Amino acid sequence: MAGLSFCGNNVTKNAYSVDTGMLNNGCFVDALNLVPHVFLLFITFPILFIGWGSQSSKVQIHHNTWLHFPGHNLRWILTFTLLFVHVCEIAEGIVSNKQMDTNHLHLFMPAFMGFIAATTSVVYYHNIETSNFPKLLLALFIYWVLAFITKSIKLWKFAEYGVGVLHLRFCITALLVVLYGLLMAVEINVIRVRRYVFFANPQKVKPPEDLQDLGVRFLQPFVNLLSKATYWWMNPLIIGAHKRPIELKKIGKLPIAMRALTNYLKLKDAYEDQRQNAEDPEKAPSIWRSMYRAFGRPILLSSTFRYLADLLGFAGPLCIYGIVEHLNKKPVPYFEVYFMSSNELLQNTSVLAVLLFLALVLQRTFLQASYYVTIETGINLRGALLAMIYNKILRLSTSNMSMGEMTLGQINNLVAIETNQLMWFLFLCPNLWAMPVQIVMGVILLYYLLGTSALIGASVIVLLAPVQYLIATKLADTQKSTLDQSTERLKKTTEILKGIKLLKLYAWENIFCDSVEDTRGKELTSLRTFALYTSMSSETHTHLRSLHLHGYLCVCVCVCPIISCPIHSVQKLGEFLQSDEIGDDSWRNGDMPVSLEACKKHPGATKAINRKQPLLYQMDNYEQPARRPLRPNETEDVAVKVNGGFFTWGSNLSTLSDINICIPTGQLTMIVGQVGCGKSSLLLAMLGEMQTLSGKVYWSNKNRYSVGYATQKSWLLNATVEDNITFGSPFNKQRYKTVIDACSLQPDVDLLPFGDQTEIGERGINLSGGQRQRICVARALYQNTNIVFLDDPFSALDIHLSDHLMQEGILKFLQDDKRTVVLVTHKLQYLIHADWIIAMKDGSVLREGTLKDIQTHDVELYEHWKTLMNRQDQELEKDTEIDNCQTALERKTLRRAFYSREAKNQVDDDEEEEEEEEEEDDNMSTTTSRRSKIPWRLLKHSVMVAIDYWLAEWTANGDFANASAGLPDSYYVPVFIILCGAGIALCLITSLTVEFLGLSAATNLHHNLLNKIIHAPIRFFDVTPLGQILNRFSADTNIIDQHIPPTLESLTRSTLLCLSAIGVIAFVTPSFLIALIPLAVSFYFIQKYFRVASKDLQDLDDSTQLPLLCHFSETAEGLTTIRAFRHESRFKQKMLELTDTNNTAYLFLSAANRWLEVRTDYLGAVIVLTAAVASIWSSGKSLPSSMVGLGLTYALTVTNYLNWVVRNLADLEVQMAAVKKVNSFLSTESENYEGSMEIKIQDLGKSSLSLAFFNMVDVFEGRIIIDGIDICKLPLQTLRSRLSIILQDPVLFSGSIRFNLDPERTCTDDRLWEALEIAQLKNMVKALSGGLDAVVTEGGENFSVGQRQLFCLARAFVRKSSILIMDEATASIDMATENVLQKVVMTAFADRTVVTIAHRVHTILEADLVIVMKRGNILEMDKPETLLENEDGMFASFVRADM
Repeated sequence: MAGLSFCGNNVTKNAYSVDTGMLNNGCFVDALNLVPHVFLLFITFPILFIGWGSQSSKVQIHHNTWLHFPGHNLRWILTFTLLFVHVCEIAEGIVSNKQMDTNHLHLFMPAFMGFIAATTSVVYYHNIETSNFPKLLLALFIYWVLAFITKSIKLWKFAEYGVGVLHLRFCITALLVVLYGLLMAVEINVIRVRRYVFFANPQKVKPPEDLQDLGVRFLQPFVNLLSKATYWWMNPLIIGAHKRPIELKKIGKLPIAMRALTNYLKLKDAYEDQRQNAEDPEKAPSIWRSMYRAFGRPILLSSTFRYLADLLGFAGPLCIYGIVEHLNKKPVPYFEVYFMSSNELLQNTSVLAVLLFLALVLQRTFLQASYYVTIETGINLRGALLAMIYNKILRLSTSNMSMGEMTLGQINNLVAIETNQLMWFLFLCPNLWAMPVQIVMGVILLYYLLGTSALIGASVIVLLAPVQYLIATKLADTQKSTLDQSTERLKKTTEILKGIKLLKLYAWENIFCDSVEDTRGKELTSLRTFALYTSMSSETHTHLRSLHLHGYLCVCVCVCPIISCPIHSVQKLGEFLQSDEIGDDSWRNGDMPVSLEACKKHPGATKAINRKQPLLYQMDNYEQPARRPLRPNETEDVAVKVNGGFFTWGSNLSTLSDINICIPTGQLTMIVGQVGCGKSSLLLAMLGEMQTLSGKVYWSNKNRYSVGYATQKSWLLNATVEDNITFGSPFNKQRYKTVIDACSLQPDVDLLPFGDQTEIGERGINLSGGQRQRICVARALYQNTNIVFLDDPFSALDIHLSDHLMQEGILKFLQDDKRTVVLVTHKLQYLIHADWIIAMKDGSVLREGTLKDIQTHDVELYEHWKTLMNRQDQELEKDTEIDNCQTALERKTLRRAFYSREAKNQVDDDEEEEEEEEEEDDNMSTTTSRRSKIPWRLLKHSVMVAIDYWLAEWTANGDFANASAGLPDSYYVPVFIILCGAGIALCLITSLTVEFLGLSAATNLHHNLLNKIIHAPIRFFDVTPLGQILNRFSADTNIIDQHIPPTLESLTRSTLLCLSAIGVIAFVTPSFLIALIPLAVSFYFIQKYFRVASKDLQDLDDSTQLPLLCHFSETAEGLTTIRAFRHESRFKQKMLELTDTNNTAYLFLSAANRWLEVRTDYLGAVIVLTAAVASIWSSGKSLPSSMVGLGLTYALTVTNYLNWVVRNLADLEVQMAAVKKVNSFLSTESENYEGSMEIKIQDLGKSSLSLAFFNMVDVFEGRIIIDGIDICKLPLQTLRSRLSIILQDPVLFSGSIRFNLDPERTCTDDRLWEALEIAQLKNMVKALSGGLDAVVTEGGENFSVGQRQLFCLARAFVRKSSILIMDEATASIDMATENVLQKVVMTAFADRTVVTIAHRVHTILEADLVIVMKRGNILEMDKPETLLENEDGMFASFVRADM
């Protein structure tokens, strides 16, 4: 027992003597210090383990993370500091105890008990706080008071006996007094604020709204400091992912402070403040300054964490230096000293090993905290920027979009690329400020350790800096060039996919395919250059790595390209925010423009939370502009009036001139005129979409609010049919049914698998033009608006659908409601129904009035119309027996397309299981193709280890230079130089091999994919959404090009580095291998859980990003409709929800990465500790200190690379999905397939019959013979190049007019002008600057729909084929132009075969032969005059209906 006595067992001196007074006995004072600790443990343990029964919080909170006691964070920081000081006290006690002849437990036992008490205090406090029972904090208050008093007595006694600051124990005791005093003050403050004791009425508190909301699952801002630092709150989510995949429901929604709306308001305020306080009002506000003012604080906090982490980073090398230095020193001889100096403690290797471990843990904690804060701020910034961009899109001038100044591609780039660049810039910000500190500290430390040779090393880096800078700028340029080429390639691919039908019919696939391949070649050249520069850049790093601290010096140079990207992004964003907006439309909007800022006017509105609708931020409450209540006497006769209007699309040349019109209230107004005379522009001018040069548009008060508007080019949402029709209005069953019937949509809806709940648009079925148009018209009819604008709603409809829509929809449904209708149309036979007619010509109003007025005042115009109509003014006879072939065909195609997709999905489900088995092989095959580089890597790493080993040997022998065994430097230098040279060469070879192998695989994949897709049969495009195909070419190709090679490279590098580090440590200290087993097991479980959760969260991030990007492009496409309906606020609301959903997924993914990194970092710290302890134990066995240094230095690198192994593994798993997706498309069959096909298309419609001539539908019985040749025997290219077709939907490609007419470049200019003359376009094209080389924007948006149709006609004429097929070619053209065309076609193609498919029967009365079809069968076939003789015949009834 004597060996373990509390006060020691000194025979000469009685340790328990209190003759000179109790407090003068050091052992008694130490025993006194035990009392508070024992008291706390006795009081708190029963409470902690027994619990507090029914006494718990009255407030119902979802999460037990409500931290509401004042001084919460300060308490945790003080407690952690207290724990650290206790560790130092224990270490000092143990080391001092070793100097005594017997054991003195009092030197370290109170400190050990203090450590346990401090740990208990924080656990106890946490439980009391989360259960909201403050009275129990009294125990802690008493503990801090007692501990403060006992420690103060000890300090006073030390001072009395002359023990001062030179002694470590005095310093530790003084620190403890300060800490206990501060903790006592924190406790007093809690009593003061919460008044839970000594006060009559305690303070009542409520949890924050986020914690009352069941939907908020992101708890990082609400948990305690320890959980914040270690992401402990993420454990259930990450471990649970193993049992059940993480879904959106599981990650809930964002806390209020992180939502896009909150952050948008912050950024907007900062931006607007600059604008108001600017001296020069013309100068645009600085986005950089706005970002700093809105998000500067957290970035400063993050930078502080980063500085702390960097300073602690230098503790690692210093501790290793100390261990190596003091390893073989003999212990100091025994003095009878109770007190030791600080210096002495720091010479103890075991103490240094523990300090090294603590420094690493702290450094990594601060580093991860810094990362997290910047990532959270970056995400907040991205949300704010997206809201800002969206707000701007909703106010963008329409001319920007139509004149090609602002394309959809640019908007998508802003949303997908520029905002992300700025977010990434924020992530890297702390690195920028930290670098100067790292460099200065690094040079000082190197100088301290190595002397002048450190300065030589630093100067080499300084000399290399210009080279690095050059490489960095080249990298930035190459990256920009790659991005440009990739955008160009995508644009071309999109055009090909949108016009695929036309390309196949004209056999132009190869021309367009070569064009894409050409751009792809340039893109790959840029990528190869990028790979080369990256390798050269990483080269320099690798070779300066040997000097651990020199690594810091290289990083700064690589930051140059990182800075150049965001500068470029901010510039683009600034230009976008300064672009033209539509004019002030308060005249139609009620009293104020709709904007996100409206919520500022309602204090607390942002915090409003509705439990029943967790995802709605209730913007509706404050977003809808006020509608004035209507007074009964407001019965104005004019709904809209335009006085002296001159309007333009951006240039100063007016598109519409001298417009003076009135639209009568509650009546049907029709606008007629030739193609391109400005009918659609007039509607848009009234809606405020055009720029007004002069004049005014007046709206009556009653009609000021919203307008039901159906555009000429139908625009649908990615939503259900019902959502597209109701468009945010309340659902009224009766009204909905009436509208559906009026638009003849019921038969189409019946065919859909989920009826009107089927998703349409990008993600859904390819509806025909007519079906899309009728849904758009239904939307305009359903909305309860006073005014309805219909822009050419009949262009894609046949005669029966048009008549039905006119009678039931416009004349009955709208007129019964007394709604004001403005209808743009080419169907002059409906003029008899018009209450008011506006005739237009060349951008101005030719005539305005009723049909009677025009008949009396403008006989010539009236007669002209009459001849065009070729009919009497009589009511339409409706023949219910006549079945509408075209619509029947559309419906058939719809059913076929949908059910083939259903079948496809079925097959997909069955294949999924097989695919999972194949996935392993698939991934393996891709990896094996790159296996060739693994030997290079092993060789490179062996050389790197050899360099370090050689340095260690050299150092060791330098130490024994005075011994006879020492070898001269001349022996070491040549070997060192050879090894370094080999290392540099191998580095370059391996890096380039990986990159180039990766790129060659990417090249083949893209080439095969493009060829497979472009030669796929047309039905493939009917059943595969365009977005899905585009994704293969954009996101997936990008991943294969730019992400998989570096990830693979990084994975092999980090794995080999970890293995080589563990190998070196094991070689130096074999005992380390024993400790490795539990560490390896821990590592296995951490990576196992993380990889599953990471994959789920990455999938969620990807799947939530697509709807967000779609919503942006959808909005940009449908701007005029959204603004006409006044639905901006609803769309903003949806954008905020989609942004927040995506940000939630991304935030959870980042938190999961931090979760992993904290754990692997702590594991790395344990590896360093075990390596250090093993080295210290082995030091007696003649182990050279240089080898210990080598082992520990390698142990330090493990911390950095462990998490990269797991991260790269997880990333590679996700990225390989891109290869799998591309591979799934490579199995698509080609069009000119051989062998039997089971697909049988019966019931061919009119359009399908025309496709049969081109061998685009499968002929399963019978033959099609042209000029005595069976077309099935001809190669597709030959057959299709000999025929011409004009499709119902006009397709133009971006480029020049010449390219659109003749992509093969085989025709002379005269031939092209001749074709334009036939198509009535010659004068219009001549007026354009550039003539035949005039620009055609994306999709031909700079021409009206009718003009596009005429260009397609011209394109067919250029070909001069023997057979011309016109499929509804004149649907979007007015009757006058159509009549001229028919005559021209008859003469120009007098010696050719012309097949016309038509809805307007009067256009084919001149034909030589007429075929009448019904449901794919021929009913009648003869000359038109013969068929007309049979009055009961189908053709005769058609003609009567069209008269």
